[in-house]
Amino acid sequence: MAYFKKYREILQLFLQLKIQYEFKAQPTDIFLASYPKTGTTWLKALIFATINRTRFGFSTHPLLTNFPPDCFPLDLLPDFNDYFCKQIYLHLSEPKRCTGFKLALLEQVEAQGDGAPFSTRSNFELFCQGISNFGPYLDQVVGYWKWSLENPEKILFLTYEELKKDPLVVVKRLAELLGQPFSLEEESKGMVEQIIRLCSFESLSNLEVNKSDIFKYKDDMVLDNNSFFRKGKSGDWKNYLTDAMIEHLDKVTLDKLSGSGLTFGALSI
Repeated sequence: MAYFKKYREILQLFLQLKIQYEFKAQPTDIFLASYPKTGTTWLKALIFATINRTRFGFSTHPLLTNFPPDCFPLDLLPDFNDYFCKQIYLHLSEPKRCTGFKLALLEQVEAQGDGAPFSTRSNFELFCQGISNFGPYLDQVVGYWKWSLENPEKILFLTYEELKKDPLVVVKRLAELLGQPFSLEEESKGMVEQIIRLCSFESLSNLEVNKSDIFKYKDDMVLDNNSFFRKGKSGDWKNYLTDAMIEHLDKVTLDKLSGSGLTFGALSI
């Protein structure tokens, strides 16, 4: 059994490397880049509903019976600097919230009996050092920020906070970036508002597929679909971080942002 598990892991790594070296993005391709637990599932649903708004009716929409990540496949892909595909980068403008989400996710994994014992402090230190299965969060944010300034026609740089504060404006920006702006007729008929309602936390989190099914991230990591609908609350990170940890992360954040022109403003959400 151990042999076959190792074989699957090697095969999966081979396929990922093959994709990274041989994949050729097309101008019509759409890629969503984000760190886990930053609003990714919500934005996947909004993108899918926006670009397919003329294909599906709202009463029989695929999002009513399918998990959003299944509609927007996940994969490890190469650097897109040389391609003309459209990209959306979503991040949290408050890194402390991102840390809280990550620690909450690790708690769930440990509860399943997977991996090493959970340690808040050690995982927090690794996060601050940029050591993670998902890459260095702050380096990703700054990198995409700079790239979006250089390529505004193909990169949309978003924060979870602005998406939550004014989804109507964000969905319109998404449609414009993707070459499918809403017509005056669509807006007058409330198409944008219908998409937002369909993809809302209240709507998606209460669907049977998102309440009872599971998502197999890897062979040894299976998560409940409902864990992807954890409602972000302001200040929730205080349940995981001490005052000293908060002060340290603030310093790390300021150092990373220095000279980039990017600031993390605190929005009331």
